[in-house]
Amino acid sequence: MTATQTRPARPRAATKKARPSGTSRLAPYLLILPAVAILLFALGYPLYWQIVTSMQSFGLAQQFGQPPEFVGLENYASIFGDAEIWWVILRSLIFCVVNAALTVLIGTLLALLMNAVGKIIRLVLQIAMLIAWAMPVVATMTIFVWLFDWYRGVVNYLLGPDFAGHNWLQNPLSFYGVATIIVVWMSVPFVSFSVYAGLTQVDTAVIEAAQIDGATGSQRFFHIIMPIIRPVMMIVLLLQLIWDLRVFTQIRMLQDAGATPSETDLLGTFIYRIGVGSGDFGMASAMSIFVLLLTIVLSAYYVFQLLKEDN
Repeated sequence: MTATQTRPARPRAATKKARPSGTSRLAPYLLILPAVAILLFALGYPLYWQIVTSMQSFGLAQQFGQPPEFVGLENYASIFGDAEIWWVILRSLIFCVVNAALTVLIGTLLALLMNAVGKIIRLVLQIAMLIAWAMPVVATMTIFVWLFDWYRGVVNYLLGPDFAGHNWLQNPLSFYGVATIIVVWMSVPFVSFSVYAGLTQVDTAVIEAAQIDGATGSQRFFHIIMPIIRPVMMIVLLLQLIWDLRVFTQIRMLQDAGATPSETDLLGTFIYRIGVGSGDFGMASAMSIFVLLLTIVLSAYYVFQLLKEDN
C-alpha cells in the first residue's frame, strides 16, 4: 500500500447558464418595432378614416368642402336591409369559394405533374406558368375579351356556326364562367409553384418504401404527401379565398365589354359603383368595412389551424 493515496477528483461545479439581460430579451422586439410602426401607420390611418367615413353621410358635396353629417350606424343598417346587397354578397361568396377550390385543385395537379416529369418538361411548364403569372392584368383581360368577343371572337369561331354572334357576357351565368376561367388561369401558377416547393420537402425514400409495400398512388398522396404539404395548402387556400373575394379588375373590365353591372356585380365592383359611380362614399366605406369583417371571418378558421400546426 502506497503512502500517498490519490484522492478522487472533485467534480467540477456545473456552470450556470447565463440568463439574458433585460436588453437582450427586448432586442428582438426593438428590431421589429420600426417595421410594425410603419405597418400600423400605413394600414391603421386609412382604416381609421374608412371607419369614420362609414358613419357619415359623405357624398359629392363633401368632396367640395361641405362638412359631412354624422349618421352613426345608419349606413350599416342599410346593408342588412337591402336585398340587392345580399344578392351581391351571396354571388361574391359563391364565386370566391368556387374559384379558390378550382385554383387549388388545378394548381396541386400541375405541381404533382411537375414533380413527376423530367427536367426539360418541368422547365417548360415552369416558364409557361411564370409568363402567365407575370403578365399584367390589363393585357390579360384585353386578350380574353378578344377571345370571347361576340362578333369576331376566336371562341365562337372554333365552336362553329351555332355560336356565331353569341354574347358570352350578356348572360350572368356564362359571364361568371368566363370570369372563372380568367381568375383561375391567372392564379394557378402561384399555387403550383407554392405546392411544388412543398413537394420538394417530401423524402423520396419514404415514398419508395410505401410503393414497395404496395401503397397505391392515392394512398401515398393522402397519407404521406398531404400531411407534409398541408401547411402550404392551407396558406395558398387562405390567400386565394382573400384574393377571390376582393376581385375587381377582371369583373370590371368584363362589364365594360358588354355585361350588365347590376346583374354581374361582385363586392369589389359594387363598392366602386356606389362610391365612385354614385358618389355615396359613406355607404361605400361601410361596405368596405363589411368586406373586411367578412374576410376576417372566412380567414379565422384557417389562421387558427395554422397556429395549431405551428404549435
